[in-house]
Amino acid sequence: MGETTVTKPEGLEAALPETVAADSGHGPLRRLRTPRRPRFWFEILLIAVSYWTYSLVRNAVPEQRTEALHNADWIWQVEHHLGIAVEESVNHAVNSVHWLIVGMNYYYATLHFIVTLGVLVWLYRRHPGRYAATRLVLFATTAVALVGYYLYPLAPPRLMNGGDFIDTVMVHQTWGSMASGDLKHMSNQYAAMPSMHIGWSLWCGLTIAALATVPWVRVLGLLYPALTLVVIVATANHFWLDAVGGMLCLAFGFTVARLWYGRQPYALPRTVPTRGPCAARAETRRPEAGRAAAERPAARRPETGRPEARRAAAGTSGRGVTDRSQGVPDKSQGVPDKSQGVRDKSPGWSGRS
Repeated sequence: MGETTVTKPEGLEAALPETVAADSGHGPLRRLRTPRRPRFWFEILLIAVSYWTYSLVRNAVPEQRTEALHNADWIWQVEHHLGIAVEESVNHAVNSVHWLIVGMNYYYATLHFIVTLGVLVWLYRRHPGRYAATRLVLFATTAVALVGYYLYPLAPPRLMNGGDFIDTVMVHQTWGSMASGDLKHMSNQYAAMPSMHIGWSLWCGLTIAALATVPWVRVLGLLYPALTLVVIVATANHFWLDAVGGMLCLAFGFTVARLWYGRQPYALPRTVPTRGPCAARAETRRPEAGRAAAERPAARRPETGRPEARRAAAGTSGRGVTDRSQGVPDKSQGVPDKSQGVRDKSPGWSGRS
């Protein structure tokens, strides 16, 4: 038997899963930075614990009333100097329309949580490969906001001394803010800078606009933070500059995710393979399995290849190979003539008429 040369097909390594090439030869840090499929119960627990920690830390920040009121007066003067001090006019104009201001009170109290959780669920189901990175943006944004609450206590416009702002929740007796009414003792009254209503809503809006496929859904995504900005001003819960602080915090969150994952969350692959002990072991064996699969067809190639290859293989191995491409072999050369091997019965046969 002659030796058969086995050629490894080109592109075999390129056909291997990208995660295998990314994980091989790297340490635990590389694996942590690789997008993976999120686990449902872990995410539920993580979000619950994170929000509980956020609320605990935010409310534990000392309510430095004197400094917070002083900072509010300073911001109000800066906005007057910049010509953007329109919060009071917006507050009075919207408050004159009862149904509108009541709707904004409930908007402020509910959509902040409902829309954010809804976007997280949507990411989990439709964009699992981008979920962890986009969630990291939200978490980093919230974490740096806690630093702002501690370093820069700020009173909302409705609590300013000598101001003419209307606390719309108190006036209309609506459950519209945890910073007013009976719920005011559950929340830090002087943690207005930065505005996480803007930080979270802008995170939702950018995520929807970047990843949604339906045009009108993308438009709604962009309108959501704009409407939230009007709501926080109309209800006298924030200044315009509080919204700027929320945007800066979100920019910090995107920077953290970019540095950790190497690219922006929306540019990551939409899906990732299921990870687990069995899947990891199967992926480590896949290169060997690919090589074995490549060797099997190569050993049989002389019998199933082109006629020239079969004839060349036949010459090296000393065996004849039937050329199937020429059709069925000529039976006249290898099969005896049956007409000569069968006795002619016609002369000695006597039939009855």
